[in-house]
Amino acid sequence: MSTYQPQSDALRIATIAAKAADEKQATDVTVLDVGEILAITDLFVVASAGNKRQVRTISDAITDAVRSETGRSPLSSEGVSEQQWILIDYGSVVVHIFDDETRRFYEIERLYQDVPLVSWRLVS
Repeated sequence: MSTYQPQSDALRIATIAAKAADEKQATDVTVLDVGEILAITDLFVVASAGNKRQVRTISDAITDAVRSETGRSPLSSEGVSEQQWILIDYGSVVVHIFDDETRRFYEIERLYQDVPLVSWRLVS
């Protein structure tokens, strides 16, 4: 996979989301540039959590951080009640928070293995 660094509002939201997940001890936090292959969004943020409660905690932290830093709320979210895979949709960015088992099952990175990775840790 190559590394790509898009400059946009989407990058800002994705970086805020990735950093918020990382601060709540999410594992394997990855930002994928899916804009070239998906017409509906530009970036995916993908993160894992060790248990259902942590999935919810990470989701809440991301929602709070994005709202506090950008004033934006999600357009929609799914999976909050099940807490195995929460999807938070910001339009140009879609955040996926999985429990470890669910992430291994769906292998979302394998589906998008040819898209560029975004170096979110390098964005200030």
